Amino acid sequence: MDRPTMRAVVHAGAPGVAGFRTAVLPRPEPGPGQVLVRIRCASLNRHDLFVAAGRDGTEPPLVVGSDGAGEVVALGPGASGAAVGDEVVIDPTLGWPAADDVPGVPRLLGGPPDGTLAEYVAVPAANAHPRPEGLDWAEAAALPLVAVTSFRALFTRGGLRPGQHVLVPAVSSGVGTMCVLMALAAGARVTAVTRSAAKAEAARALGAHEVVVGDDGGYPAPGTPVDLVVDSVGAAYFASHLAALRSGGRLVTLGATTGPDVSVSLRELFFRQISVIGTSVGSSAEFAEAMAFVRRHDLRPVLHDVRPFDEAVQALYDLRESGHFGKSVIRVSA
Repeated sequence: MDRPTMRAVVHAGAPGVAGFRTAVLPRPEPGPGQVLVRIRCASLNRHDLFVAAGRDGTEPPLVVGSDGAGEVVALGPGASGAAVGDEVVIDPTLGWPAADDVPGVPRLLGGPPDGTLAEYVAVPAANAHPRPEGLDWAEAAALPLVAVTSFRALFTRGGLRPGQHVLVPAVSSGVGTMCVLMALAAGARVTAVTRSAAKAEAARALGAHEVVVGDDGGYPAPGTPVDLVVDSVGAAYFASHLAALRSGGRLVTLGATTGPDVSVSLRELFFRQISVIGTSVGSSAEFAEAMAFVRRHDLRPVLHDVRPFDEAVQALYDLRESGHFGKSVIRVSA
């Protein structure tokens, strides 16, 4: 008997974004402790581009995508905590149970394990969490990676408290918009940074108290010093971040889109007592905390667009151009 098939977006045959294409693949079977999820919607992340950039095109096809929401349709041997018919969002991080037990490199769906830009995906039952009430499929699919990343950056690593001032560069990204929403919900003052006047207006509409417009080399300091910077920009803005921080402030770094190498005077760090803190995605425990935070504060991720499956490859190309404000979502199945 022929094995059932599914549509998927894979990377194969060429390095970088040129390797993205749609394919028909065998439908996965849930292994021990796993559940099979029929994906309703999946969302895109810059992680998908980083995975493609790290492959030379000679490897076997990889189903890309880290974020997804859908219904449990089958249970593997020994799977518990989920039932057929459950509506779920998928925790994209694998094998990282507790916040302090940090892996050398976090392992995400969509590289190297097959990901969520497919009609079906098999994941550990513990990674299937109830879809937050009130969110439609597109909103639910946009939530997982940005929610856990933002939660860990702001609270676990950044120690954000009510009344503090947080600065969010690259505010138009999925993490940027979610950091603004979570920080506001926690009672913080928020300054956003963008290079676009149009995105500045969108950031104000999102609730940012102040918006600073920068350029490729940096940005002017906000009106008052900040307690915390949550940065994904990297080298181009590092000096501006230090200038924006109050003495005793914290810089949490989670990305380096403009490069990873920076120059800094250690005297500036120790005399001003600045903390530079690394973070990346988050643990299973933090994912559960992030989902609870979203429910408690009735948060909705910001959607840039929702597109049909047939436009998924073009959507990945568009993501590379950094014209988004919020998340791009692919409607995988009706």
